[in-house]
Amino acid sequence: MPEAVKYILDANIFIEAKRRYYAFDLCPGFWSSLLHHNSMGNLESIDRVEDELSEGDDLDVWKKQASGLFASTNIEFVLTSYRDIIQWAQSQERFSDAAKSEFASGADAWVIAYAKANNATVVTHEMPDPKSRKRVKIPDVCKYFNVKYTNTFDMLRELGVAFNWGTP
Repeated sequence: MPEAVKYILDANIFIEAKRRYYAFDLCPGFWSSLLHHNSMGNLESIDRVEDELSEGDDLDVWKKQASGLFASTNIEFVLTSYRDIIQWAQSQERFSDAAKSEFASGADAWVIAYAKANNATVVTHEMPDPKSRKRVKIPDVCKYFNVKYTNTFDMLRELGVAFNWGTP
């Protein structure tokens, strides 16, 4: 992995993994790899994402094992980045008022702000959509603020993670 790369995971990384392709019973190695790479300083998420992951299920149980994974956003340079991002989103006439409100109240802007303040790469399933009016998309904001972004699979490849099947 390149020395300066650090990944900041969006909520949809955890939620989609749990619900679909990396379910706890199918691929526990995915979840272990997140904890391992967090302990190595390669990836983390933020407190605002942790708050969005409360579904009263096995993801809640796993979160308790991942105490060091969710970093605080209550840091001045993150707050400054967040203010810049929210001001930009609010100034964009293309977004509906509902889209602006949703963006300001959720974790997405915080994820981008944390990545921007830490020169890190956002990991999200969202795809760019410069014509979107109903939703402020993470990749579009990242592009404007020169914040790198990627998806789960490219992050796992970059980190050298592989899940190998073995006979039970």
